[in-house]
Amino acid sequence: MNDEIGGAAPVARRLYGRSKGKALRAGQARLLQELLPKLTLDLSQPCPCAKTLFSTQVEDVFLEIGFGGGEHLIAAAAARPDIGFIGCEPFVNGMAKLLARIDALGLANIRLHQGDAAEVVAWLPQASLGRTFLFYPDPWPKRRHRKRRFVSNETLAALAHVLRPGGELRFATDIDDYAGWTLARVRESTDFAWTATAAADWLTPWRGWTQTKYEAKAMAAGRKPVYLTFERRRGRERGRASDA
Repeated sequence: MNDEIGGAAPVARRLYGRSKGKALRAGQARLLQELLPKLTLDLSQPCPCAKTLFSTQVEDVFLEIGFGGGEHLIAAAAARPDIGFIGCEPFVNGMAKLLARIDALGLANIRLHQGDAAEVVAWLPQASLGRTFLFYPDPWPKRRHRKRRFVSNETLAALAHVLRPGGELRFATDIDDYAGWTLARVRESTDFAWTATAAADWLTPWRGWTQTKYEAKAMAAGRKPVYLTFERRRGRERGRASDA
């Protein structure tokens, strides 16, 4: 893992749990061997422009951190062929499911990284993304493990480095403690502003939202998701925030 994220202080921590579940089917294993290498980002080479990473012309680039089963990523990429999507996921079974959908739909606007999204964030050029998604990240509920949560002062600074001013970080969770944890760190940041003005803003999903399998399970268990949108501040806005 690259421990320097977007110019932030070195970070040495494990941000995800297990990386493999049940045995893969033969077709899934084949896609991991044949299709994944074609879509995998080469982090050993510099990235001069994120828009050039795709085999099709795109107008903007979005990043999804930990796409799980890929439900949102596939739906978003299929609906917006003009946008390039980078998906990061360390879990092998989730990657295999996504590859099957990419193969079936013939999508050309997705690139992948099987591993820690922090590595991709550290590799991307400054102000290269228009939007970042972080949906239902591992909450690491035990107090001694909370330092492993993806949201931290360091990762927010790193995401601010790769998001353009006015770009969005969209965050969803069904864990109240993680929502509060995230809001507290955003409040400390001079780079992001929470855009909500009313309760409906964080209780209502975004337009065109695709419910993930995890969200459906959470709601069936009685947990209520929250949907938080943070905007990358522009220069003058950052100055006012730091003076507040």
